[in-house]
This record gives sequence, C-alpha cells and structure tokens, in this order.
Amino acid sequence: MGKNKLERFAENATFPNFFQPSQAEVLEKDFELKGKWKRDFFKNNQPLILELACGRGEYTVGLAEKYPQNNFIGIDRKGARMWKGCKESIRLQLSNAAFLRTQIGLIKYFFAENEVDEIWITFPDPQPARSKTNKRLTSPLFLDFYRYVLKPDGLIHLKTDSELLYNYTIEVIESLHYEILGKTANIYADSLINDDLSIQTYYETMWLQKGIPIKYIQFKVKSEMEED
Repeated sequence: MGKNKLERFAENATFPNFFQPSQAEVLEKDFELKGKWKRDFFKNNQPLILELACGRGEYTVGLAEKYPQNNFIGIDRKGARMWKGCKESIRLQLSNAAFLRTQIGLIKYFFAENEVDEIWITFPDPQPARSKTNKRLTSPLFLDFYRYVLKPDGLIHLKTDSELLYNYTIEVIESLHYEILGKTANIYADSLINDDLSIQTYYETMWLQKGIPIKYIQFKVKSEMEED
C-alpha cells in the first residue's frame, strides 16, 4: 500500500464527517446512526440524499453546495479516493455533507426503511463480465436494497459512460415495471441537461475528453406496498 494511501486513511479517521466502521461491527449490530442520520448527525429533518460509488465525492460536495438545506452522504469502499471529497467538504465548511466507507451491498445496515429521499449512482463499475451481472449497482439485487431504504416516492439517478450499463439498467427497470422519469444517451446533446447533471466527476471529465457520451436515467422503484 502506498504512503499516500496510508496518510489519507489516517487523516480520514480525524474527519468529523467520515465514518468507516468495520464490516464485522455492522453485521453484528446495525450502525448507530441507522434511522437517526437526520436527527443525530445533521441535526435537522431535511431530505437525505446518497451518492453511491461516490469515488472522490464530486457529486456529494457539488450537490451539498447547491442545496445547503438538504443532507448528503457519499458512499464508497475506496477510502483513499473519498479522502479528497471529505477534505473538500471540510474546507468549504459544508455541515450538510458526510462520507461513509462501506460496501454498498450493506446499505440496509446503515439506513432504516424509508429513511432516504434520493439516490445518485455516479459512474459505477459497469461489471461487463456476464458472471458479475449481480454486482452491477442497478441489478435487481441492488435495486431491492435501495427500495428498502428509499421513501416510496424516492428518486434514483444513474449517470454513466457505459452503454452496456445504460441499456442493462433500462431493461431491468422495464422488467420490474418501475417508472422511468427521464433518460438520455447523451446528456450534453439533450435538452434534459440541468444544473445537477452539469456537475462533473473526475471520471466523467476523463470520458468526455475521449469523446464518450454521458448517459443518464432517472427512475422510481415501486415500494413493497405498491407491488402488493
């Protein structure tokens, strides 16, 4: 492990808005802020928005700047990458931004049922191998995790450079009879572009420089009550 990573891991532990409990701790007992993020950490009752596969946290920081009345949490398992976003949120004195280092598959251990208002999935690994379909963050397995933590009218946004993941996600949404509210295979050539979509991550900038169009889908999942 490189020296920079070790230094960043050490600094992460000093940030007041960075959380990295061990998997063993969480599996033994739900995270202490589960169901209490708004009340006990953010000290308000405003909407809670997650950025999954947040990487360097550009969306977490960017949205927290744009919407100071809302609460944002970036989630990823790569602590050295998240260090950058967390450090930036502290520099900007964003009291409405936090970072959680964990596997996204454990999301139900960190958030209570209907606790989350909105989810952004920003440039996740498309997991192109057929054998890893279930590891895609828009697979039915993961959508079921999100459905648990999301409010019934909660939104999910996917932003990706991957044509495979874009088409796969549309197929999954349609097969589950969820509602697509908007989609585009090229946000910068479409009238759908807005201030939220104009936030660019490190990877988005890289793909745009290579001429790869950026895709976007906004959709809602059905609650268990709606399916019944």
